[in-house]
Amino acid sequence: MGVLEPGFEHLLALSDHHGTFEHACGAQPRREHGYCTDDMARVLVVTTREPEAGDAVRGLAKVAVRFLDEAQAYLGGCRNRMDHTGRWTDGYAFDDCWGRCLWGLGAAAAHSDNGLIRRLSVVQFERAAHGRSAWPRAMAFAAIGAAELLAVEPGNVAARKLIGDYAAGLAAPTGHSAWPWPEPRLSYANAVLAEAMIAAGGARDDAALSQRGLELLAWLIEQETNDGHLSPTPVGGWAAGEPRPGFDQQPIEVSSLADACARAAMVDAAALWPDTVRAAAAWFQGDNDAGAVMWDTATGGGFDGLHPDGVNLNQGAESTLALLSTFQQARRFVGVPQ
Repeated sequence: MGVLEPGFEHLLALSDHHGTFEHACGAQPRREHGYCTDDMARVLVVTTREPEAGDAVRGLAKVAVRFLDEAQAYLGGCRNRMDHTGRWTDGYAFDDCWGRCLWGLGAAAAHSDNGLIRRLSVVQFERAAHGRSAWPRAMAFAAIGAAELLAVEPGNVAARKLIGDYAAGLAAPTGHSAWPWPEPRLSYANAVLAEAMIAAGGARDDAALSQRGLELLAWLIEQETNDGHLSPTPVGGWAAGEPRPGFDQQPIEVSSLADACARAAMVDAAALWPDTVRAAAAWFQGDNDAGAVMWDTATGGGFDGLHPDGVNLNQGAESTLALLSTFQQARRFVGVPQ
């Protein structure tokens, strides 16, 4: 695989001074559906992770920081939805958007080349970190953000307390070799649960927790591989004993797996991790169950889904950000032996 250079043109075309529009019809933003915190956290991750970002991409990172600031309550909860006029349409909660907000802020604090963005991200992270969520994925995203922040500020009290509470709240291993997953069924953004264990274990010097995450991630890869290529868990998921549905597959599942494997490669030398990151990029390039390319090479937008009857050609924010993120991760492993 050659060097993959993510293009931000489509993401920028989906964005304005408020944020990045959530949905698109083809390549055109559907402004009437507004913006969401979930996407703006992802925007902050990919824009601050990009080492050669131009002024427009750096400007979008600043928009994302402002959006996440406005989304937060002083006690830590987050709103998720803003309409196209800039008006918030929901209340504060500790759902996935709260966890993703902390993830984005921690990533920006660790990786942004802009001092102001780094400082604002730490302040906003510490505010949001007052809260806790009852939802496993929300806490997993928050723990990953805390681990990112601790990598550059090892003494950050809020991040260390959050990651400690996350680890303390984990359920014990199931003890079932056939279904070790901590939930009765696979659903969405599955790999984040394993990634958070790896990240938290590293931040806490807890080798057992990191190893648990690595083992769960290896099991998940086995479940999401078909005939040598990735076949991510479709919408609706599946449980032990159920026939595995082949579709509808979403780019966000592939991106989550690439992120988790990139983190696993930082702590474990097994070839499985870089190989899976490369397989994630290949999924977008057509090495998938349908043999369909999952992005528009003209616009740089990611297609919204892989369905039994073909590809959803809409190029919304989530799928475009998943594409960019996966290509960024794959670029790290160009030249790594396969």
